[in-house]
Amino acid sequence: MLDLNYKSLGQGYPIIVLHGLFGTLDNWQTVARRLSENHTVYLVDLRNHGRSPHHSAMNYPIMAEDLRHFMESHGMYQAYLIGHSMGGKVAMEFALEHSDMVEKLMVVDIAPKTYTGGHQAIFEALFSLDLANLEDRQQAEAHLATRIAEPDVRQFLMKNLSRQKGGGFEWKMNLPVIFENYSHILAAVDSSWAYDKPCSFVRGDRSDYIRDEDMDHIRTLFPKAQLHTVKGAGHWVHAEQPEALLQLINTFFEA
Repeated sequence: MLDLNYKSLGQGYPIIVLHGLFGTLDNWQTVARRLSENHTVYLVDLRNHGRSPHHSAMNYPIMAEDLRHFMESHGMYQAYLIGHSMGGKVAMEFALEHSDMVEKLMVVDIAPKTYTGGHQAIFEALFSLDLANLEDRQQAEAHLATRIAEPDVRQFLMKNLSRQKGGGFEWKMNLPVIFENYSHILAAVDSSWAYDKPCSFVRGDRSDYIRDEDMDHIRTLFPKAQLHTVKGAGHWVHAEQPEALLQLINTFFEA
């Protein structure tokens, strides 16, 4: 288990937020600032992401153990938990293994099933960037634009780009290890027991990560799961419709 990098805001009953693949804790700052009016919000960088330590091992049981270590090292034995995409699977794994430590669970735009992939073009684009000879961020943006059409995706990925003191750039994330463990990131979350506490699954109406037919399987693991669909949102619900998501979070956690 690793000592994860984190940022905390506010005071009150704790909420822990876990980002998605290629993400960092900064992705949730806007939502966290609002939630910190009534809660202590912990934004956490998962292993091999952001400023958290790098390690060759990366799967959901291991990442759930990182979270257990994080909570216990901060004297935290119960919290509300929010996870998006890959972070949602970490949150599900953790809730299934340590249900006593999760008072309520919110999973944003991911199901516990195995996914088929879809990030190959992103991996190829990131690996194609000559970091050692990169002069500035504009050059990186121009290069990525030849391979990734969506400006918002490029900006999201470039948040991982960090200038080295001696010149050139590096990725904050451990890109080679993330790539090597990609099959583990796509893998299902499963358990022989269920998380029988309040649970909210949120999806964007322009995303196909959670389908209607997934709910039967979801409710075998999370019998109290409710599904909410946010209009005008794709996979990055927190970035595309933060107000709508905040309303769902507040309604769920304050109930």
